[in-house]
Amino acid sequence: MEVKDKELREKSVIEEKANKSVTNRIPAPKGILVVIGGAENKGQENLEKKQAPNNFMGLEILRTFVEQTRKENPVIEVITSASSLGDESFVDYNKVFTELGVKKIGHIHHKTRKDILDENAALVEKINRADAVFFSGGDQLLLTSLYGGTLMLKRLKERYIDEQVVIGGTSAGAMALSTPMIYAGSKEVQELAGEIKITTGLEFLKDVCVDTHFVHRGRFIRLAQVIATNPTTIGIGIEEDTAMVIHSGTEAEVIGSGTIIIFEGYDITETNVDEFGSKKPITIRNLRMHILSKGDTYCFKHLNPPHL
Repeated sequence: MEVKDKELREKSVIEEKANKSVTNRIPAPKGILVVIGGAENKGQENLEKKQAPNNFMGLEILRTFVEQTRKENPVIEVITSASSLGDESFVDYNKVFTELGVKKIGHIHHKTRKDILDENAALVEKINRADAVFFSGGDQLLLTSLYGGTLMLKRLKERYIDEQVVIGGTSAGAMALSTPMIYAGSKEVQELAGEIKITTGLEFLKDVCVDTHFVHRGRFIRLAQVIATNPTTIGIGIEEDTAMVIHSGTEAEVIGSGTIIIFEGYDITETNVDEFGSKKPITIRNLRMHILSKGDTYCFKHLNPPHL
C-alpha cells in the first residue's frame, strides 16, 4: 500500500512539473470567450421543452456576454453566416441585445468566400471597432470554410490575444471556436469507431473540442470518440442554456441552467478508434470525466507545447 501511495505521489509531482513548464511558455490571451451550448434563454419564462430549473435566470448568458465587455456602450457585431436564415437570426439577437441596453449592434453575414475577400478592409475595420463579436448557430463547417485564412479572422485572433475583446458563440458558433471541430457524426452512427468527422476549427481554443446541445441530443459518445483519436484534446460537452466563460485561455467558469461534461483523455489505456470502417462499437478505457454546473470552475491543462 505504501509503495502504491508513493508511486501516485511521484506521478502527481511529475505531472505538476510538466504542466507548469509547458503552461508558462504559452502566451495567455487577454480576450474572453463565452462558449454557449445553444438554445440560450432569450427572454421566455421557461426553457423550451422543459421546466426551468431552480437556478434559472432569464437572459443570464447573453447578459453575461454583454457585461464581459466592461463598457457602458459596447459595440457588438453579430455574425450569422453559419445560418441559412441570417436575417431572422439577427433580428432575434438584435432584439435581445437592445433589451440588454446595447445601442450599437452590427450584422455580418456572408454566403460566399469571394464576398469576404472583396470586403477585407471594411470587415477588418468592423472587427477593430467591436468590443464583442458573437457567432450565431447553424453549420460550423460554413464558418470555417468561409472565414478560415481571411484577414478578418486574423485580426479577430490578434485582438483576442492582445486586447480584452469578448468573443461568443452558440451552438455551431461555439463548436467553431474550438480545434479539433466536429462537423459530422449523427446520433445513429456515433457508437461506431471512426464515424465522427472532424476538421480544424477557428482555433480560439486549441486542443479543445466543443460539442453543443450535449445532453439534449445525446452526444456523449461522439465527443468521447474525438478525445480517443488524440488524448491531448480536452472535450467540452455543453448543455442548452449553459455556457463556459473563459479568461486567459485557461480559466473557465460555468454559467446557465444546465451542465457541462468534460472529458480528459490523458489516462486512456485502450481504444479501438483506429479500427474505422470495421463497423465495431467504440471501446475506450480509463477516460476521465467531470460534470460541472453553474458556479463551478475548471482550468485547462496545456500538455502540447506551442510551435510554429
